[in-house]
Amino acid sequence: MKLTKTIFALAWMAASATSVLAIKIVHGPYLQNVYENEATIVWISDKPSVGWVELAPDDGTTFYATRRAQFFDTEIGVKRTSNLHAVRLTGLKAGTNYRYRIYSKEVLSHKGFRVMYGDVAATDVYRKQPLKFRTLDSKKSETNFVMINDIHARKDIIAPMLNAADYKNRDLIFLNGDMISIVNEEKDFFDGFLDECINLFAKEQCMYYVRGNHETRGEFATEFNKYVCPRQSHLYFTMRQGPVYFINLDTGEDKPDDDIEYSGITDYDNYRSEQAEWLKTVKDDPLFQSAKYRIVIAHMPMSHEPGEWHGPRDCADKFFPILNTMGIDVMLCGHLHRDKYYEPSGEANFPIIVNSNNGTLEGETHGNELTLQVRHTDGKVVTKKVYTAKR
Repeated sequence: MKLTKTIFALAWMAASATSVLAIKIVHGPYLQNVYENEATIVWISDKPSVGWVELAPDDGTTFYATRRAQFFDTEIGVKRTSNLHAVRLTGLKAGTNYRYRIYSKEVLSHKGFRVMYGDVAATDVYRKQPLKFRTLDSKKSETNFVMINDIHARKDIIAPMLNAADYKNRDLIFLNGDMISIVNEEKDFFDGFLDECINLFAKEQCMYYVRGNHETRGEFATEFNKYVCPRQSHLYFTMRQGPVYFINLDTGEDKPDDDIEYSGITDYDNYRSEQAEWLKTVKDDPLFQSAKYRIVIAHMPMSHEPGEWHGPRDCADKFFPILNTMGIDVMLCGHLHRDKYYEPSGEANFPIIVNSNNGTLEGETHGNELTLQVRHTDGKVVTKKVYTAKR
């Protein structure tokens, strides 16, 4: 009898230890790169694991009605063992609602051809509603969006700013750089802004992130692409929602590459040259050609104004000659921590609106008009511009 009790106690202790140490999802999931026919879902588990996503149409059936499509976190055909998972969903339909849940299955050991697995962590679709997202739709008649920038880890202002901009009813949410000031470790992303965005919207509304110059700094900065645009080969990208085509540029750093602050580790002049070559190809995209409006989003406003630093000058040298041939309606920027408006000039034949670090830039199309306004945290609209469609 005593032996039985001892065995029971040991079993209970082992079960308790297992439950305490069971794998958990500690950050996410959050959406990246949601386009018409694809989306990427990212999350972090607290133990090395293989990860996958189950995807279901939002058709009113229970999630358990049938076996759902599975998309795995793989690389060169092998399921990755990692704490960080990024799963690209492909073959999606434009303008369509989908439901999803994520899985992380702990890998206890992998020796030769033997893999020992542990517990599984997953989002709950039994007691809770599944998470949802909607793909982009270039045929949508109208669209609207909101942009914030230069938060610099002031995460407590994100919710008030986005709430004032009615973000829940916006098609698109852009983070236009410098959401944190430096990236020395993974927790800087999540503590500085990402957990706040996940809690607010990023599980079900895509966070379209345009890198600023501060995300280029710190020993963990080279890992940025694993968390943002993780299934793309670079951080500049295009997208189309309704009548608006967005060109999202990565403007890099603001000082010369040989500046003492960068310790010889940066190569942004060549990076911007590479990006300029890519930009030349954008005009061939049928979605670009048929768009009623064409908007560029870039962190640093490009200029040769007196006193301007190297980065904005290099961007102006390399991007303006191309953009000036593309019928751009407006460029939206941050970086300056103040509001500014550049009229079309001999340098750029389109206007540039700069959003401050305490404002939301809100955009909305209506027929042949595109309205853009900057709203400060006190609710005051400080800039409002209306553009008439050229096409």
